Parts: sequence; structure tokens; C-alpha cells
Amino acid sequence: MKNLSKSYSPKNVENRIYKLWMVGKYFTPKIDNKKKPYAIVLPPPNITGNLHMGHALNATIQDILIRYNRMQKIPTLWLPGTDHAGIGMQTVVEEELSKQGLKRQTLGRKEFEKRLWAWKNKYGKNIVEQIKKMGCSCDWSRQRFTMDKNYQKAVSVAFIHYYKKGYIYRGYRLINWCPRCQTVLSDLEVEHKKLKSYLWYIRYPIKQGTRNKKQTFIIVATTRPETMLGDTAVAVNPKDKRYKNLFENLDSRSARNKKLIGQKVILPLTKREIPIIADSLIDRRFGTGAVKVTPAHDSIDYELGEKYGLEKISVIGFDGKMTSEAGEYEGLLVREARGLIIENLKKQGLLEKTRNHEHSVGTCQRCGTVVEPLISKQWFVNMKKLADPAISVVKKGKIKFIPARWGKIYLTWMKNIKDWCISRQLWWGHQIPVWYCDSCDFLIASIKKPSRCPKCKNTKTTQDPDVLDTWFSSALWPFATLGWPDKAKDLSYFYPTSTLVTAKDIIYLWVARMIFSGLEFTKQIPFSDVFINATVLDSKGKKMSKSKGNIIDPMNLVDNFGADATRFGLIFQTAWGQDMSFQESRILTGKKFCNKIWNASRFVIMNLSDVEANSAWGVNYKKDLTDTDKKILAKFAKITKEVEKNIKKYRFGQAIKILYDFFWHDFCDRYIETAKNQMQNKKQKIITHCVLFEVLENSLKILHPFIPFATEEIWQELKATNSNLFKKYYNYKYRQVRLPKALVIAAWPKEGN
Repeated sequence: MKNLSKSYSPKNVENRIYKLWMVGKYFTPKIDNKKKPYAIVLPPPNITGNLHMGHALNATIQDILIRYNRMQKIPTLWLPGTDHAGIGMQTVVEEELSKQGLKRQTLGRKEFEKRLWAWKNKYGKNIVEQIKKMGCSCDWSRQRFTMDKNYQKAVSVAFIHYYKKGYIYRGYRLINWCPRCQTVLSDLEVEHKKLKSYLWYIRYPIKQGTRNKKQTFIIVATTRPETMLGDTAVAVNPKDKRYKNLFENLDSRSARNKKLIGQKVILPLTKREIPIIADSLIDRRFGTGAVKVTPAHDSIDYELGEKYGLEKISVIGFDGKMTSEAGEYEGLLVREARGLIIENLKKQGLLEKTRNHEHSVGTCQRCGTVVEPLISKQWFVNMKKLADPAISVVKKGKIKFIPARWGKIYLTWMKNIKDWCISRQLWWGHQIPVWYCDSCDFLIASIKKPSRCPKCKNTKTTQDPDVLDTWFSSALWPFATLGWPDKAKDLSYFYPTSTLVTAKDIIYLWVARMIFSGLEFTKQIPFSDVFINATVLDSKGKKMSKSKGNIIDPMNLVDNFGADATRFGLIFQTAWGQDMSFQESRILTGKKFCNKIWNASRFVIMNLSDVEANSAWGVNYKKDLTDTDKKILAKFAKITKEVEKNIKKYRFGQAIKILYDFFWHDFCDRYIETAKNQMQNKKQKIITHCVLFEVLENSLKILHPFIPFATEEIWQELKATNSNLFKKYYNYKYRQVRLPKALVIAAWPKEGN
């Protein structure tokens, strides 16, 4: 018999056990039409990334759900995959090229794409291997990538479907633009940082001859004086008493209805006349309560521009320099124009004052460049008709958010949803399946290059150079990974999936889009439960970031403490509905707990091995149980129900605490210590061995979803133990002991077995 070592060493166990699972193909479910499956799709991490603490917690929670449901003897699928990472991937490869003195423009698109695929094939597996190190029991035979051939087909089919229904259009709207990366950015790719700057108070002269002569100018406060060259209005709140004079001859009804006040100001440095408007959106507490309106360079101003039909003047270009609309400042970088404009305002006596001011500035998540809101011609999805069904399924409870408050936040956002910009000016990603005739510029939406223009019959066409937003492709993830748009067996059996586990910061960008995409393309919800896991903060409750230097690498924790201890520590710290302030001490608690499980198991197995064949006869297991035996068995039955209840309610922290208290205190500290005395009695010895075996066997089962490696290693030893107790007594007199080949496929303990 191969005994367990004196102490548990994760490094000697984890790789070997994971190989055992993979060789046994225990993660790959078989389709059984008589049983309803349980399925989760892994939120696809970027191929450029490394596992961070959020990933580690998210993956652990999913693995708990998967392992628990697999032990219910349900066909259980956890489908993994990775995302091509759009701008992130392109940035990484461009940085590599720059070290060689090369640019993608020099290489050309086809050659650059070859470099991208080469990088993906070499480094894209890193994060997958890290997920495996966490013990995640994904079905790797079904692994997907958002740039796989079949997935690319799904993306093109989705685009053309939307286009033909009139949901996709091309037009000019305000977008986030990175001057360095030269592309549109999604909201998630814009990182807002606090910046110490100034608030400039500028005098806008009121046009002479207007109805109000008591006020000669209005003071406007701004953090971006360079954009004033594109102002097309000044706005105040109609309830702001400071501007009562401006409201003379304006009836209250007009003010309530947010009409133009009718008076005008002269835009400094340009001599251009612009109107004063009244709108309740204006924050009376900011600056002077009067703000400049620049529809082409601010999201709120853009809304005001649309509401009042204001002109949109772009004074900043896509290269980050001032445009011809900026007059004498044309060609200057933004910071250069700002300095010169401030000087000119001072000279003309139009700068009232300057104050220190800290405000939030949007920057590119990848390169740190300040993002410019610009008017640009892009591809958009009209969200009005798509949003309504996605709102309905959540309202009716067909899709439940856990905790429930996230459902309310989702609904609020969906009710106020805006059209979605889906085009990106990149070379890596799903190129938009639209072709333009080289002769008549006719637009053709097609998966394949058209042989000729249907309008003028010209044979030369050019594909739109833009690619789709990565969220457009990942919105199809729950069903495209299962074979859609084809009629695949996996799709018909495993879809809709069961649970989505994700983070709160992508409810809008990903969860919402999967919901309306699933309803649009499959006519079914993509999942029934959406569990929003906690955000992992540092020990001081601060968000982790590279700039703060407070990032913790979960792989370092795995290397130092083991995957089981890391998983335990993360789950142990989770509190229902709250973010987590990470404490490494809890990982150490996990390590000690793994050792406790190991040592207790070692004690039980060693004693079981010593049982003699004839020692079992004449013993009645059920009648001869002591009160202590009955108590531990009853306690185990009780905590099994509690653990199961908490897993179903997604209260994983509570479940692991129940397990911890039972195994450490009830089983080890109390029962095992009593068992040592009971085993001094020859007749009671066999009963005690039976109880020890039963509690250990079933404890390993309910601990397994949380602590998979150590429990599987112990199970393998328990299975291999040549105990005459099992053969001569426990098997025949009490119940059949048929331990499966691996704990990962064992049955969850049920009352009576």
C-alpha cells in the first residue's frame, strides 16, 4: 500500500492530479437526452492577458458550480475559450515591431496579420495554462477562440442579419477616439483618471442690443478652454436665480420646456454669435452654473446639441491636432493650443480667474493617451427594438441577477440605452463583411467577396477596412461556441446555458449584449442566472491597478501556497453582495486547512489498513453506534444540506465556512479524538472504523468542489487502501463501497447512502 506522505505538498500533487483528470476525460460530458444538462460558458479572457485576482475568484466560483453539478450526475459542461482582444493584441504586437524598427503600415495588412497569428500561437496559451493551474475543470476538448473559422462565420452572419433588418447603419456620431492608437474605443477601454489641473473662468460678452442690458457678459467655467473654439451655445439651468436677468421676457412655461432663451453671446477669440439656452441637465453647483456647449467634443454637450439642433464644429482632429475650424490655432497640438488660447484671453481681458481643480480625464486603457470625444462616421447598431425583449425577460424573472440589485441597474441602463458603435480602425479582428464597388461605390453586405456589383456589374470591389468591436463577437459567445449558426448537437442540447458568472463592470458591455443577441438569434435566453461576483480589492479596500503598484498575482499565491489554499482563501473572504478586501492571511488559513484534511485522512486510512478480517463478525453497525458516532453522522447529514443550500444560493463564502468548522472542529477536534479511545475496545473498534470511513469519504466529496486537488489525491489513496474492513464487513453488512475511479466523478452524498 502506498501511504500518504507525512505532509501535504501541492507541488507534488497538482500537476499529476490534473493529468489524471485529463487522461480520464472526466471534464467532457456526454449528451444524454433523458437528462437536463447544466452548462456554463467561461467569460473569455484576452489572449494577451495574465490571470489576475478577479479572474481567479471568478474561475473558482464557476468551478465550484461545475464540480457540484457534475457530482449530481447531471451532464455538466464548462466550455472554455479566449478572446482575440482587438486593440490589446494589436498594441502588443506593434510594440514588438517597434523594437525592430518596424511599423504595421510598412509591413502591410496581410503581413501584419501573419505576425499577429504567430504571436497568438506562441503566447496565447499562457492564460489557459494559468486557468488549469487553478484546478478549473473545463472541457478543453470544446475550447473556442473568437477568431476560429467557425466563429468568424457566426460573426459575419450576425452582422448581415442586423444589417438586412435595418438595425445596423453607418453615420456620424460622437465617439471615444484615441489619437495614438488611431481607433474608436469602447467605454470599457477608456480609463478615467483623476488629474490635477485648473478651472478657467472665461467672460463671454452678451451681444449688444439684446433685450437684457443689465448684464454685459456671462462667465463660463471650463476645464478645456481649447474646445471653446467649437462652442455653439452657452447653457444655464432655468432654476438658477443667478441668471434671473437672462430670463426676463421668458415665460416660466418656456423655461420649463427648455426653450432657447433668445439672447446671444459673442464667442471669445472668434467673434461668432452663439445662443444662450436653458436646460435642467446643467449642474448649478459646477463653476458659475453657466457652461459652454461644444457638441463635437463632449458627450453631454452632444446630447444638448441633438436636443436643440446646435451646429457641431470639430476643432480637434483625429491626429490630436487642432483643425482648420480652429482658425489661427490650426495644426497645434491640444496642449499647445490651450496655452496660446489662455494667453490670448488674458490679453483681451476675457479671463476672469483661474483656480486649481481636480477632475476625471478619460485615457486609453492601453497606451494612456488622453481620449478625445470626436464626431466620426462609424458603424452603429440601433438599439431601440433590441432592448425591449432584453428588458422583458429580466422583468419577468426568466433571467435572474444575483444579487438582485444588479438586475435593477441592468434595467435602468437598458431603458436608457444608446446606439452601439461597433466599428474599430484596427487590423486585428473580424473585418466588417461589407464591400464597396470600386466603380459606383454601391454597398454590398456579404460573407464572401462578391463576384460583381449587383448595381453596375463591375467586378472590382473593396472590403470595408474596419473591424468589429470585440464585444460584438463576444456577444455571441453562449451560442456561437456551441455551433451556431449551424444546427449543431451541442447547441440543441446545452443551450440555453444555465449560469453566467461575471463581474459588475461588464454588465452593460457584455451581459446585456449577450441577452439581446441570444433573444435575437436563437429566440431563447442565453442563460437563466447571472451571478455577479465580488471585485477583489487590495487589503486597504483600494482597486488594484498597475499604476498604484498594488496588483497581486494569483499565480504567485498558487506557487507559494498551492491552488487549493488559494481557492479556499478567496472563497473564505467572500461576503454576500460585497466587494472583497483581499487578505493573504486567509490563503495561509487555506494552506493550514489543507494540511488538516491531509493529516486527518492519513490517520483514518492508516487505521483502516490495520483491520483484520475476522474482527468484523458479530458486530451490528447500526445498533452498536455510540452516541458520539450518531452525533457526528447526524451533524454531517445536517451540514451537507446546508452546504448544498448555500451553493444553490451562490453563498459560497458561507458554504466553505460551514465545511471548515465541521471538518476542523466537529470531525478532527472532537470525533477523531473520541475515536482514539473507542478503538481501544475490540468490538467498538470496527464500528468506529466504519464511521471514520463514512465521514471521511463523504467529507471529501463535499469538500471537493472547493478543494479539488488534495481531496482527489486522498481519494485515490482511499480507493487503493487494501482494507479487509471494506471487503469483509463494510461491503456486505452495511452498504456497498464502490469508490469510483476518481473523486471528480463521484456522486454527491445523499441521505441514506
